[in-house]
Amino acid sequence: MEPLVAELKQKIEDTLCPFGFEVYPFQVGLTLLPSKGPTLAFLVLSTPAMFDQALKPFLQSHYLQPLTDPVDQCVGYHLRRVTERFPELQMKVIADYEVHPNRRPKILAQTAAHVAGAAYYYQRRDVEEDPWGTKHIAGVCIHPRFGGWFAIRGVVLLPGITVPDLPHRKPPDCVPARADRITLLEGFNFHWRDWTYRDVVTPQERYSEEQKAYFSTPPAERLALLGLAQPSEEPSTLPEHSFPLLTKPQNPSRVRSWLSPSVSPPVSPVP
Repeated sequence: MEPLVAELKQKIEDTLCPFGFEVYPFQVGLTLLPSKGPTLAFLVLSTPAMFDQALKPFLQSHYLQPLTDPVDQCVGYHLRRVTERFPELQMKVIADYEVHPNRRPKILAQTAAHVAGAAYYYQRRDVEEDPWGTKHIAGVCIHPRFGGWFAIRGVVLLPGITVPDLPHRKPPDCVPARADRITLLEGFNFHWRDWTYRDVVTPQERYSEEQKAYFSTPPAERLALLGLAQPSEEPSTLPEHSFPLLTKPQNPSRVRSWLSPSVSPPVSPVP
């Protein structure tokens, strides 16, 4: 790895990794950012530890402040800390959920994870003589250490830095057998609610029951699960890295108790 890339990676990791994130350098081409050559970027993903190490402290420190989507706002807060640490680099952050006016995603998150060597993107074309006929089969990324128990959160672009000699890092093919790939893709496409596809490889760490309860809850009901009031009105557009304004929590004591390591929320049944 080039010394500059290694130095920047270490500094970004120092900012993000203590909070349950991982960072992977890679190159982006002209499709994402006009430049004179391959531009340096860093893929950011969250591990199971992010829930306790980043989200809970974020909620504890912001429980009297407005929230709409706590996870996205927490991730945005930590990515903003990266850009603030390197103002001279004029970094650009693209979150995984950002879209263009025509609703096309600004980044192909799973493709970026594969190109960065973070997680293998298993697709239908990876199964010889697949059994699905005319069915639509979506692909899914699998992490070599966490299986499916992780999330791609975004990309940090460095527009002024080109790295034509940055070596391509291939993601580990941790599901090499055809039968296992079929099981993985069928589990992801048809039975994703039961979480089992995430265990296609034995993970070092899984989501806690708290995380599973949170992510199993419909997005519109997650604030209530945390004991927070729903926003009375959401703005239609938000400036980059801003946080929307909301009302105060309905029950602050419930928020504090839910986030206590010794207290778990009611577990929503998972089909």
